[in-house]
Amino acid sequence: MRIVFGGIHIECSTYNPVLSRDENFRVQRGQEMLDAPYFAFLKEYDAEFVPTFHARCIPGGPVERATYEGYKAELLAGIKAALPVDGVYLAMHGAMFVEGMEDAEGDWISSVRDLVGPDIPISASYDLHGNLSQRIIDQLDMYSTYRTAPHIDVTETMQRSVSMLVRALETGERPHVIWAPIPVVLPGERTSTVDQPAAGLYAMLPGLDAPEGIWDASLNVGYVWADEPRATAAAIMTGTDRAALEAAATQMAQAYWDARDDFAFGPETGTIESCVATAIAATSQPAVLAESGDNPTGGGVGDRAELLAELVKQGATGVIFAGIADRPATDAAYAAGVGATLELTVGGWLDNSSDSFTGTFEVIFIAETDVAFDRQAVLRIGGIDLVVTARRRPFHNIVDFTSLGLDPHGAKIIAVKSGYLSPELAPIANPSLMVLSSGAVDQFIERLTNTRRSRPIYPFDKGFDFSPRAIPSARAE
Repeated sequence: MRIVFGGIHIECSTYNPVLSRDENFRVQRGQEMLDAPYFAFLKEYDAEFVPTFHARCIPGGPVERATYEGYKAELLAGIKAALPVDGVYLAMHGAMFVEGMEDAEGDWISSVRDLVGPDIPISASYDLHGNLSQRIIDQLDMYSTYRTAPHIDVTETMQRSVSMLVRALETGERPHVIWAPIPVVLPGERTSTVDQPAAGLYAMLPGLDAPEGIWDASLNVGYVWADEPRATAAAIMTGTDRAALEAAATQMAQAYWDARDDFAFGPETGTIESCVATAIAATSQPAVLAESGDNPTGGGVGDRAELLAELVKQGATGVIFAGIADRPATDAAYAAGVGATLELTVGGWLDNSSDSFTGTFEVIFIAETDVAFDRQAVLRIGGIDLVVTARRRPFHNIVDFTSLGLDPHGAKIIAVKSGYLSPELAPIANPSLMVLSSGAVDQFIERLTNTRRSRPIYPFDKGFDFSPRAIPSARAE
């Protein structure tokens, strides 16, 4: 049994003006993929897995067209060199947007189908914030998506996708995909599976795929910051029993539609000003401020300085702010060295439409690295320790702080550019505050500019009727 695998994993906000280019991706090729922890689970199968090309990137702006075309060509060349194969596994995200192109995954997956032909089964795994289209569904034989947000079941989802493919090859069964688009698109911060109603909706999935003729039940909430027609929620079923798949897809789609008005933010929310005031006044600690509009793991730029300015204005102390992407400021800190005092303008480096902040900072820490792109420095201004970085990146794990000499457990206030908090930060937040700030992933989605989005769609439109309809893949005919 010979299975070729590869893919591309990125989430792109069409409201982010900064293109995602080759230098922003982490690319693995050939044997490097087999040796990577990300694909270590493949060793559990009695099959030969042939690696080709896989690229991952922190969420951001649209992918540069030349970067995308180069990556796709490399994937296809790898698959062509591996032929003949028995099956294809594609590890995807599902919310990629390429400059000058809509439905980028549709193009990517269709290109693979065109190369391997109609008889080779293709299975794909997705992020639940991925967007689908009929073009994508028509190329696939099997599909599975994450069931948690924050995402703690990535490996399990990839295993479901590969297990279905192996099962099909071993048994000769040929499953197909049916989906039911749902005209609802909400931000992940309102659809976290930690909270209701998403927790209950995702709890339905194991029961839906328990019957013999259903191999997998999936629910995508979609990605709202992509202004393109395929940005929508969807219920997706894989299996061999057409009637059972249609019934399950319809049931799941109806349940999601019925719950549309119940989705809400889990933590307390507010403006930058009100959240900073609440954090300063809190009698418990650390108060964690999640600056949601500039969240780089949602597609934000990660270089806005409005929250920093407000923390300074209100005289906040005991603050760790991790961090702001600003390569010039970071390089200046490295040039000056620990102990130096600098007059710096921070923020607005990547997106000059956002505000910057100018102040006097002391350099208190510099991370050791020989790679300029990986530079990180800690700057102190008043009672605030600010992390500046040479590249866009999140701060989700405790080690992200301690590796820079910072103690998040001892802070009064932690500020991060995030939406819902990561599994390591959420337990220590006391209280947890989501800052509804401006940016490329603005949580006030009703005020987003829409030019290509399908309509009507909730919550941009309300008061319209919807009855779910299960639509089969063309490969099911």
